[in-house]
Formats: sequence, C-alpha cells, structure tokens
Amino acid sequence: MTATFPPPRSYLYVPGSDRRMMEKALASEADAVVLDLEDAVAPNRKDEARTQVLDVLRGTPVKPVVVRVNAVRSGLLEADLRAIAGPWLAVIRLPKVESPEDVHYVVDFLALAGCPATIQCLLESALGVERAFEIAQAHQRVVSLGLGEADLMADLGISDEAGLAYARSRVVVAARAGGLPGPTQSVYTNIRDLDGLRRSTEEGKRLGFTARSVIHPSHLAVVHDVFTPTEEEIRLARDLVDRLRSAVATGTGAIALEDGRFVDLAVVEAAHRTLARVRRVEREAR
Repeated sequence: MTATFPPPRSYLYVPGSDRRMMEKALASEADAVVLDLEDAVAPNRKDEARTQVLDVLRGTPVKPVVVRVNAVRSGLLEADLRAIAGPWLAVIRLPKVESPEDVHYVVDFLALAGCPATIQCLLESALGVERAFEIAQAHQRVVSLGLGEADLMADLGISDEAGLAYARSRVVVAARAGGLPGPTQSVYTNIRDLDGLRRSTEEGKRLGFTARSVIHPSHLAVVHDVFTPTEEEIRLARDLVDRLRSAVATGTGAIALEDGRFVDLAVVEAAHRTLARVRRVEREAR
C-alpha cells in the first residue's frame, strides 16, 4: 500500500548522480526530496544518475520523493522516462513546460509504461507563464504548478526579482483557477542569506504560495517556520470550520464574524487547507 503524507512545506533538491547526497537528503528534515536528473547532473553522468535514482525509488523511500526529469525539448526526457517509469514512481517534476502538449507527451509515455506518476509542472519562460491556466488544466495527472525563476528571469531579460511580480501572481491564480493547490515557490539561491530567505518566503506565502523548493538543508528550518501555521492561524481556522458546520446544520451557507467580516464556503476551504498543514505538525510531534 502506498504511504500517504501531509502536504509538503519544503522540497529539497539533490543531484541524482550522488548517492550519498540522496541518502542524506532522505534523512534530513525536508518534507519531500527532489531527485534531480536535470540541471544538477552533468551531461556525462545522466545514465549513472538514472540508475541511482531508480535504485532509490525501488527502495521505498521514507518520505515523498519527486524526480525532476529533463525537459520535453531537451532530447533527454525519453531516456529519463524509460529508466525510471514504473509502479515505484509517484511524482515527476517536469521543467520548462510551455504548453498542454508538453504534458500530454509525458502522460502518454507514462500510460504506456503503466506508471501512475502525477506531474508537477515548472514554468520557466514567458510562454509557459502565458499559458499557465491551460497547463494547469492539461490533464488530471497535473497536480501542481511552480516557477523556475532563474530561467524565467533570463527569458524576460530582467535582473531584479521585482520583475517577477506579475509571473508569481499569475501562477498562483492559474493554479487555483485550475483546481490545483497553491504553487511551490522557486528556490532562494543565496545559501547564506537566511534573513533574505525569510523575507522572500514570507512574501511568497502572502502571495499564495504554499511550499518552497530549496537547494540546501540550511534553508529548511526557515521555510518550515514560515509555512507552518501559527497558533493564531490554527485557532481562526478551527473556529471558521466549526462555525460553518453549525451554519450548514441550520440551513445557512455563510456566517458573519464579530469583526464584521462575512465568510462563506470559499473562505472556509482555505481554513481546511490550514488544518491539513496542522496535521503534519501533529504527526511529527508523535
């Protein structure tokens, strides 16, 4: 039986070509681990990485594992999928997605391989961002969107993160409009700047991101702190859920709060998502 896990707050990238680093990542505090076959693996080590990633997948990892494969137009994706697609593969992270057709190509391959894997789509170009909603709805196997901000900045010709404001909001809106969870925030590339990481992650949370990818274990504590609900957020979420439950029982679909706010089912859905994250904290405390 496949293990079930609470929604991740963090995804730790690790090169698929380094077995020791993969083992350390799986033993880390990361909520989920991304075994990378793309940018973190040198061209002459791709085959070695595929073999090692497959070994890890077949070993029943103790936490959620995602495999970032190479892009559809890289010429390397088919070899990735032939090597790792099978009942042991739960999630792939597909980079540089620019159209629903990119998703369909992967879906067809997975179906032929009898692989149940779902797909996380990374948008890393202006075209990908422009088609974000279409990509979110491309297939039921698509379970999340995210940005690859380094490549996106290069494509847009911008040198400051302020230029990413539109793309970040666009991907949040597209994900939710497509019925997906809030997206995963891109990595913060300055490993030593924990204060900057915190500011950036808090801003991402305010924008609607619900998790963050990281490239170093030292970033995990900050990311977890930001994306773990506070006691006040937990109290408010539980109160909203309880109030709406009582309102529905009396035939009402909305409630008015003491502070004058009027909330309905859509607001309470967000409270349910908060409580889902609480269950992760409670599980880790046991």
